[in-house]
Formats: sequence, structure tokens, C-alpha cells
Amino acid sequence: MPTSIDSSLINELAVSIADRLFIQVGNWNLYLGDAGIAKDLAIECQAHFDEGSNVAARKGLEAIQVKLGGGKTKLPLSKLIPPNQFFDLEEILEPYCR
Repeated sequence: MPTSIDSSLINELAVSIADRLFIQVGNWNLYLGDAGIAKDLAIECQAHFDEGSNVAARKGLEAIQVKLGGGKTKLPLSKLIPPNQFFDLEEILEPYCR
């Protein structure tokens, strides 16, 4: 795990994630930027860059717990995004994991 968080890198990554990835509820898409969790996901993924984009994406999506119903229920972000979004996140992370 990196010893420090590069804030400019995190912000750049969060912007890339914000309007590309979304939580899907029924036919409704809530983009992670609008949900306020793009930066949290960027931070979680950045902690695993040295493990490759696949692992960074998987661990990041599992680590983010999304509160539902006013916090009564929490689910990992991985359970709330469509399956193809995992591959989109991997693609976004790939240049950072080299």
C-alpha cells in the first residue's frame, strides 16, 4: 500500500470514475459522482494499484459500503453496479497500475 495518497492523482481518478460508473436501481442510473462516492472509490483503488487493475477494481468495489434506507442497510458497491461496470473500472485503472 502506498505510504501517501497523491491528492492530484486521486482527484483525476475520481473525475474519470464520477461520470462513467453508476449504481443501477431498476431502470435508474445514479452516477458515482452524483452519489458522492467516486473519490472514496478512487482512494480504495489507489491503495491496490501495485496489485494490478483487476485486483484494484475488485478490492475497491468491495471496500465501499453504500448506505441504503438511511443507513439501516449497507451493501458493497460491487453488488449495486451492473456487471459490465467492473470492466469499465478496470479500464479506467489500467494506466495507473503500470
